[in-house]
Amino acid sequence: MPSETLEAVREIRELSYAEAVREALGQAMEADERVFLFGEDVGVYGGAFGVSGDLVHRFGKERVIDTPISELGIAGAAVGAAITGMRPVLEIQFSDFVTLAMEQLVNQAAKIRFMFGGKASVPMVVRLPGGSGTGAAAQHSQSLEAWFAHVPGLKVLQPSTPHDAKGMLLAAIDDPNPVLIFEHKLLYKTKGHVPAEAYRVPIGKAAIRREGTDVTIVGSSIMARKAEAAAERLATEGISAEVIDLRSIRPIDFTTIAESVRKTHRLLVVYEGVKTMGIGAEISAMIAESEVFDFLDAPIIRLGGADAPIPYNPVLEKAAVPQEDDIVTAAANLVRRGEA
Repeated sequence: MPSETLEAVREIRELSYAEAVREALGQAMEADERVFLFGEDVGVYGGAFGVSGDLVHRFGKERVIDTPISELGIAGAAVGAAITGMRPVLEIQFSDFVTLAMEQLVNQAAKIRFMFGGKASVPMVVRLPGGSGTGAAAQHSQSLEAWFAHVPGLKVLQPSTPHDAKGMLLAAIDDPNPVLIFEHKLLYKTKGHVPAEAYRVPIGKAAIRREGTDVTIVGSSIMARKAEAAAERLATEGISAEVIDLRSIRPIDFTTIAESVRKTHRLLVVYEGVKTMGIGAEISAMIAESEVFDFLDAPIIRLGGADAPIPYNPVLEKAAVPQEDDIVTAAANLVRRGEA
């Protein structure tokens, strides 16, 4: 096939978010025999959401390992494997269940490098399907990323596109520190352009998904996608919104946020986690403590999840987290308030 044709094929290739994650796992395992995947139903079943798929047939049961339902135990196994030179990728079936693994992640994985003066590292990745929208109710629909972003020594990622899902997973596997990746369940079937080669998306660097001049909307994961859609509608009302996809909430790319706020003079932070004590509060405080505060023409708005467990009822479930309409309304009100 002529090289021009090959290039054309590569340019139009689309994968779903789940396929992109699977491709990253496969490429990492092909490139480095220390990389292995384990977790609940990741083997023969192919993962609770089908993400690991056929990897067990490609790499065998020694490298794609089904585990008991024991989150604390398997997190501890990941820490041990990482310390002894392996590159484990652990999947927790639902991110809600990571609460059972807190001791190993927070007290061990996050601290070992510091406690041993840098002589030991914990290069492990934990993949965490999370978020609402599937009717899975209070114990299977939470957004707990802010809990872990509070912990020094952990990196916390929330890719929103198939491209970033692959590139950030490969970057996380390379990283010498423990990295948690929260994958929103509603994104698994979304599609986008994904290069076939193995590439890396830098950890800690946000992406400007849409440039604008009237208001900055910051989100990550599925909220970044909703913010993009909201910005399209706001444009029809004559409002130019700049959309920043954080991609990484620890480390956080404050430079990109600050530069945008200097330009737009208004900030709306959107996140699915509970509004109180969430990522919106942290970003608001960072702005308030910086010289960028002087550029604001209106108070910062946080648009977060309700202070309640995620309901089972689909109407209430949808009402419990920010939707596209909510973002449009909040941004429009913020712009009008800044003009008053």
